[in-house]
Amino acid sequence: MDWKVILSTFVAVFIAELGDKTQLITFGASTSSPSKLDVFIGSASALVLASAIGVMVGASLGQFISVKTLERVGGSIFIVIGIVTLYKSFQA
Repeated sequence: MDWKVILSTFVAVFIAELGDKTQLITFGASTSSPSKLDVFIGSASALVLASAIGVMVGASLGQFISVKTLERVGGSIFIVIGIVTLYKSFQA
């Protein structure tokens, strides 16, 4: 196990998820559910499954596309999302 990869992935995902739609949905579900443990299990399971899909797709793409290309495409997508978000914030 490479603890550096584990820690850097944990930190990146943790920061990305703070205040994200996933967390907001979990907040909402926990306010109306009598069992907070059920909400936690459902939310954690969904994140684990989504991460597993990400790892599988990433590993598959990595066989055909270079890491640099994936980084550039991913970075570009984030930039576009940021620009759209900023644009929409000024429209309100």
